[in-house]
Amino acid sequence: MIRDIQAKSILNTFKQPDPIFRQKYNMNLYRGCQHQCRYCDSRSACYQIEDFNHEVLVKANAVELLEQQLARKRVRGAIGTGSMNDPYMPLEAQRNLTRRALEVIARYRFPVHVQTKSDLVLKDLDILKEINRVYALVSFTVTCADDELSRKVEPGAPLSSRRMKAMRRLREEGIHSGIMLMPVLPFIEDTEENITRIVEQAHENGAEYIVPFFGMSLRDRQREYFYQKLDLLFPGLRHKYEETYGERYSCMVPEAEHLRCVFEDLCRRYEISTQIPATAGIQADGEQLPLF
Repeated sequence: MIRDIQAKSILNTFKQPDPIFRQKYNMNLYRGCQHQCRYCDSRSACYQIEDFNHEVLVKANAVELLEQQLARKRVRGAIGTGSMNDPYMPLEAQRNLTRRALEVIARYRFPVHVQTKSDLVLKDLDILKEINRVYALVSFTVTCADDELSRKVEPGAPLSSRRMKAMRRLREEGIHSGIMLMPVLPFIEDTEENITRIVEQAHENGAEYIVPFFGMSLRDRQREYFYQKLDLLFPGLRHKYEETYGERYSCMVPEAEHLRCVFEDLCRRYEISTQIPATAGIQADGEQLPLF
């Protein structure tokens, strides 16, 4: 079900720029997500999204709020999208809320960091190129190289191969782009083959960086839903999770350090950074901007 709501605010500000995602601000234009990834942490009770599996709330006044807030901002830090949903879920093709927000960001000349699992981002390539006069960054979450596995664990999202192709197109157009290799699901995605293929495919498609997390989070409603899907899609694996992790929130893959070494060796070979590039000092039309 899709339902419009009125938001009170749209931009969240970090006291210090996020050290991993390199952003000063964050915005969520929707609540809930149509991609329905089996592992999504946003199902957790702490986020207070009551019906994450069946309802998406559209912040109908988001663009107006963004205009008001950006007009008052003195620090032009990077604006991130998609921390609790995907700004390019299928609904965006009809509502264009993300596109209209990017148009405001372009007008106020702020940098942006778009995080998505969708090639739908290409519909806004023209706006991203305009923002890139300051700085535009698009990160694609890719957790598995195999499309069939992608279809199982991220059923509502475009396949991993489509995300790779979209990244290549963005890079061809001069947009900064790379991969968020997170989460890596224990006993499902934590193989040398999967990690190697992701890095190789990222290299083939022009990735500037790959940022990994060799594990996942599990808590309350998120754990309950994930285990239900394990029973359905990977029979018998739930017991292995329960035996290995119990009630832990942070669940690192058993061979995390070994996989990290494999990953870092591959990234060195292909000259791919393992961090999102710092953007301090970017110039826009001859003006030095205090990004962070």
